[in-house]
Amino acid sequence: MAQTYQLSQEAYDRLDREYDDLTNRGRIEIAAKIETARELGDLSENGDYHAAKEEQGKMEGRINQLSAMLENAVIVEVDENAGVVQAGCIVGIKYEGDDDVERYLIGSIEEKRDDLDVMSPGSPIGQALIGAKVGDSVSFEAPTGATLSVEVCSIDY
Repeated sequence: MAQTYQLSQEAYDRLDREYDDLTNRGRIEIAAKIETARELGDLSENGDYHAAKEEQGKMEGRINQLSAMLENAVIVEVDENAGVVQAGCIVGIKYEGDDDVERYLIGSIEEKRDDLDVMSPGSPIGQALIGAKVGDSVSFEAPTGATLSVEVCSIDY
């Protein structure tokens, strides 16, 4: 079964535009770079050719990634009346014994915004937070094996 990707409509549309751009303009431009580099002669010692082929490989990798994400996307609509942590919301948490509140967007890394870090709903802490309300404390197992607790301080939509 293919992995599903929870995306907002805005993120889905942005990824779709990126996919279209790379599969059209991007492929044409990289093909032109490769052709120009080929004209320079011996391919075994042609740095421009090897750089263009490497760029093409990275671009095709991104195209494949975007294709899989768009094909298996689930558009998430945030229920602002739910009052619980859910994909698409911004959650403020503080770790047990700490006074600092950290804010995260719960969602796919593709939802990333400049002002917030992203927390995957599939991560151990993300799974523990889903469904929690303001004031709830939840525990999760960190990658180190330690059990950590966080308190939900705020939920914004």
